[in-house]
Amino acid sequence: MAFNFIAVLVAALVPMLIGFLWYNPKLFGNAWMKASGMTEEKIKSGNMAVIFGVSFLLSFLLAIYMNVLAIHQNGIDGIFVVNGEMPAAGSEEAIFLADFHAKYDGLHRTFTHGVVHGILTSILFVLPIMGTNALFERKGWKYILINVGYWMVTISIMAGIVCSWV
Repeated sequence: MAFNFIAVLVAALVPMLIGFLWYNPKLFGNAWMKASGMTEEKIKSGNMAVIFGVSFLLSFLLAIYMNVLAIHQNGIDGIFVVNGEMPAAGSEEAIFLADFHAKYDGLHRTFTHGVVHGILTSILFVLPIMGTNALFERKGWKYILINVGYWMVTISIMAGIVCSWV
């Protein structure tokens, strides 16, 4: 199955776009600042070019993973790799893979399907990790819910994009 680089790049922009809205003072920004102990001075002290550059790189890695997670067909080829090589052209395995991809590459390739994967990932992966960190950092539930909510919306949109862009 082909890797859609453009879809992954677009999905990598989603965390910044949603973040601008989510952490805006008119939405959850003030509540997040209070819950996290963040101050205006602390925010202004950071190197924004580095912060946004590294954030985009990390978002790109996340978008690649959403591509792997939300598109089921991506895993089939790996089953047939032996010693780092795909099956030889014309082999029974190669014919099977070609037939499989011809029949099933478009199956479950919708925005909604990606969103479902994003929601499940957020509940079963993001929440346990962020919740555990927040508890040991002595942060409250408001902090956890604001951040996990952000990631649920963000990851759901990212997975929807990479899943639906065939």
